[in-house]
Amino acid sequence: MQSDSNPDPLSSGGVIPPTVTAFHGDESVDYGTTAAHARFVVDRGVDGVFPLGTNGEFALLDAEESVGVIEAVVDEVGGEVPVIAGVGAVSTYHTVRNAERAADAGADGVMIVTPYYYPLDDEGAIEHYQRVADAIDLPIYVYHIPGRTGNELSRGTLAELAEIDAIAGIKDSSKDVPWLGQTIATNPDLTVLPGADSLQFVGRVLGGVGGVSAIANAFPEIVVDLHDAYDAGDRDRARDLQETLYRIRAAFDKGPYMAGVKGALSLQGFDAGPLRSPLRRLTDEQKNELERDLQGLGVL
Repeated sequence: MQSDSNPDPLSSGGVIPPTVTAFHGDESVDYGTTAAHARFVVDRGVDGVFPLGTNGEFALLDAEESVGVIEAVVDEVGGEVPVIAGVGAVSTYHTVRNAERAADAGADGVMIVTPYYYPLDDEGAIEHYQRVADAIDLPIYVYHIPGRTGNELSRGTLAELAEIDAIAGIKDSSKDVPWLGQTIATNPDLTVLPGADSLQFVGRVLGGVGGVSAIANAFPEIVVDLHDAYDAGDRDRARDLQETLYRIRAAFDKGPYMAGVKGALSLQGFDAGPLRSPLRRLTDEQKNELERDLQGLGVL
């Protein structure tokens, strides 16, 4: 339930990529290239950026590095589009500290993944988000990705979270279409954003105002085109572009987890460096296969 005193910067929706964290060859953070990637997607029409999400490798960064990423992105694109910083951690204590640092760094809002590893009950989830809301004066977006966290939010719990004034919306990466549809239908005051590339079209059909797309990190124009086509009432074109997203995603998924985005960026001349270990970059053979697939789709 977003309060009037703390408006939702994503209320108009659109395309919000979970931007990458760039690394040097020794896996230290490359803040300049991280900022340049935010510029890359903003110049191609996206409506906001989400640094320190899954594609930003947030769980592999320490607190100082995370603040540096937020500051770099805010310095580059802050004031042009909303910068919604990922601040989630296993503990509520560290999540609050991360949120406070993000606020000091100039973020326009925070995205908080549900706590992971340890099982989370409904009361614990509500307390977790309430404590962050009490600590900062920024809109909060719930990041729901039970396949990675091991903790799924019930729709009843989400309804209680929606009563917290600071909660502005939810990024749902569950890929559970009924859950997504019912969440949109029963929480009209929340900005609900599907976080799966495969559900960009469906999420809008269900009433979502936009989406978070990993593919938009490498090919923002395609996802922006889908959004604009749907917004203009051209559902056939939007559906066709969703089919392209399916095929790009299939090409990405032939390699190691998450390596496809940085691989595709490098094929376009944008080198964001390696992923941080234990994540792995594409081998030369895998990169060549990705290039063939993407050329076959006509997107390079």
